[in-house]
Amino acid sequence: MSSDTAAAVPRPPARNQSAPVLTGAEAVVRSLELLGVTDVFGLPGGAILPVYDPLMDSSALRHILVRHEQGAGHAAEGYAAASNKVGVAIATSGPGATNLVTAIADAYMDSVPIVCITGQVFSNLMGTDAFQEADIVGITMPITKHSFLVKDAAEIPGAIAAAYEIAGTGRPGPVLVDITKDAQQAEAPFIWPPKIDLPGYRPVTKAHGKQIQAAAQLLSEAKKPVLYVGGGVIRSQASAELLALAEATGAPVVTTLMARGAFPDSHAQHLGMPGMHGTVPAVLALQESDLLVSLGARFDDRVTGKAALFAPHAKVVHVDIDPAEISKIRTADVPIVGDLRDVLIDLGSAFQGLTGGAAPDISEWWAFLDGLRDEFPLGYTQPSDGLLSPQHVISRIGELTGPEGVFAAGVGQHQMWAAQFIKYERPNAWLNSGGAGTMGYSVPAAMGAKVAEPERVVWAIDGDGCFQMTNQELATCAINNIPIKVAIINNSSLGMVRQWQTLFYDGRYSNTDLNTGHDTIRIPDFVKLAEAYGCLALRVEKEEDVDAAIRTALETNDRPVVIDFVVSADAMVWPMVPQGVSNSYIQYARDHAPKFDEEA
Repeated sequence: MSSDTAAAVPRPPARNQSAPVLTGAEAVVRSLELLGVTDVFGLPGGAILPVYDPLMDSSALRHILVRHEQGAGHAAEGYAAASNKVGVAIATSGPGATNLVTAIADAYMDSVPIVCITGQVFSNLMGTDAFQEADIVGITMPITKHSFLVKDAAEIPGAIAAAYEIAGTGRPGPVLVDITKDAQQAEAPFIWPPKIDLPGYRPVTKAHGKQIQAAAQLLSEAKKPVLYVGGGVIRSQASAELLALAEATGAPVVTTLMARGAFPDSHAQHLGMPGMHGTVPAVLALQESDLLVSLGARFDDRVTGKAALFAPHAKVVHVDIDPAEISKIRTADVPIVGDLRDVLIDLGSAFQGLTGGAAPDISEWWAFLDGLRDEFPLGYTQPSDGLLSPQHVISRIGELTGPEGVFAAGVGQHQMWAAQFIKYERPNAWLNSGGAGTMGYSVPAAMGAKVAEPERVVWAIDGDGCFQMTNQELATCAINNIPIKVAIINNSSLGMVRQWQTLFYDGRYSNTDLNTGHDTIRIPDFVKLAEAYGCLALRVEKEEDVDAAIRTALETNDRPVVIDFVVSADAMVWPMVPQGVSNSYIQYARDHAPKFDEEA
C-alpha cells in the first residue's frame, strides 16, 4: 500500500490553546475520531470497560456489538479488504483478547490492515495471573506487524496513531494496542497530532532504477513470459497500472486466490487462477514459462506445488514491498523492493523505452496457451445423485449479482468454487482467508464488508461446516441493519477434507459427516436457525428453484437472507494438483491429466 493512502495519519494544524486533559479512555475514542475511523467492531468486558463509556457519547464512531470477538476481528478484516481502509476491532483482556488471535493471524497471513485494541488488567497486577489476564502482546508478537503495551495514559494517542500508520502503510497487516485499565482511567493532556517515533520503520516505496531497467530488459527478451499476480496488487491499489503493463507487454496474466479481481476475468490475456485448484492454462503457463514477473505474490506452496520443481526454466523478477519475501522461497534473478503501483508505472515506462511501444512477438507462446484453453476449459460434471451442483449455484449467484457485488467465502470446496466460477472484474470484490484458511471467516467478513460498502450487494458464500463456527453474527447483522446475503453450500460434510479422504484415504470418511444436508437428521436445521436470528430463510433442493431464491435474496434488503442450498456431497473441486508433487502433474478431472513434454 502506498504511504500516501488514506491509512496515513492525518496531520491537522497544531492548536495554540493548551491541550485538554482527558482520561486515557477518552483519548482512545478521540484518537480514533481524529484518525478518521467511522466504524469499529467490538465486545466489552471489565478491562476495556472504561473505553466503552466515552464511546457511548461519540457521534463520529459507530460501534457494532458483535457476538464473539473472533467475529469482530474478521469483520474488521472484511471492512478493510472491501474498502482499502484500516479496520478496527476492540476486545477486553484475557479470553476477549485471545478470541481475537485467529483473526489477527488471518490478517497477518493475508496482509490485511487492522488495528486491534484490547484492555489489559491493572499494571500492578500484570504477571500475577490476575483475573482475565493474558499476555496478549507476547501471544501476538509473531502474528502482528507490531504490538504495543501501553501503561501510561499520556502514551495512548501516540500508540494508536502509530498503530494505524503501521497497519496501513508498507505491507499492510494487523497491529495490536494493549492498554492497561489504570492507563485508561488516568488523566493526561491530550496532544494531537502526537509525535510518532518509529525507528527502523521506513517502508521502501520507490524501487531502484537499475532493477527496473533489468526487469524491463528481461520482459522485452522473453519468449514465454507470465505476469504472476498476487494479492499485493490489490493492497497497493495498482489494478489500473497492472492492466496498462499487461496490455503493453501482451503477456499472459494469472491471478492467485488472493488476487482474484486484480485483473479482469473477461480480459483476453487472463488465464485464470494458478495453483492447487487453478485452471490448467494458468498452472501450465507458469510451469512452461521462461520468465515469471511476480507482482505482490509470495510463491505460496498452494501455488508452487513442490517448490523445487516449480517453473523450472523460468527466470524470476520478484516485486514486493516486503524485502523479507524476496527470494524467500524462489531465488529472484531481479529482486525489486517497492510499492507495486509505483513499480508498475516505472516498469511500464522502462519497457516502452526499450521496445519503442511495440510488444514483443510471443505468438507461439499464445498459440500453446490458447490450445490449453480450448482443450481444458473450466467446467464441472453434474452430480449423478440428483442433488444440486454447487458449481451451478455459485455461478448463478455471481451472474445474477453482477461484478459490482462483494463475495466473501469461507474455507474449503465452496471457497475454491467461488474463486473459480464467479467472474471477477474489479478488485475488492473477492474476500477470503487465503494464507490461514480460517473456517468461520465468511459471515463476519461479509458483515464488515457491508458496513464499509453499504450500497453494494454482499454475499457470504459459506459451507455448512464453516457457517456453524460464526453464524451467531447473523444476530449482529439483523439488529444493526446489515442485510448481507448468505449462501450455505450444504453438502452435509467437511467437504474439502472429504474430497481428500475420497482421493487419498480410500473413501474412509472419518469424522467428516455433519448431518446437516440431504437425507440426514438436519441438525441444525439452517432455515429454523436463520429465522431464529431474524433472517429471511429459504431452502433450495431443486435446480429450477435456484434462480428464484437468489433473486429473492437480491430483492430483500430489510434483513439478512440465508439460503440453504442442499448440494451433492460427491461434488469435487477440479482441476487439482496433489500436494507435494510438481504442478506438471495437474489433474483436469479424476484420472484425467494433460499430456505434455516435461523436458520442453
